[in-house]
Amino acid sequence: MNPSRLFVGNLAYTTLENDLQDHFSQAGVVASVNIMLDKFTGKSRGFAFVEMSTAEEANKAVEMFHNKDFQGRNLTVNIARPKEERAPRSGGYHGDRGAPRDENRSY
Repeated sequence: MNPSRLFVGNLAYTTLENDLQDHFSQAGVVASVNIMLDKFTGKSRGFAFVEMSTAEEANKAVEMFHNKDFQGRNLTVNIARPKEERAPRSGGYHGDRGAPRDENRSY
C-alpha cells in the first residue's frame, strides 16, 4: 500500500487532470494525477488517483478536501487501498444457455 496515493471520488465528469493538479497542490507537491476513463467511451468514470510526494501531504489533502466542494460536487478523498483480486470473468456470448427450449424451434 502506498500511503501517499489518494483515491478521489465523486468527480464531475468534466474534471481534467490539470484541475486536480492545481487543487491538490494546495496540500503539497502533487507527483501524479490519473483520472480513470471508461475503456469503451473514453469518458471519465468520475474518480481518479492523485499521488502526493509524501504520506504527510496525502494526509493533509484528505483533511483539506474530503467531503468538500470541488466543481459543484463534494469529493470523496481517502488513502487508496490496493486493488482487490477478483475472479476472472468468463467472456463471450453464451447464446440461449439457461433459456427455456421452444419445442417448435429447430436448433
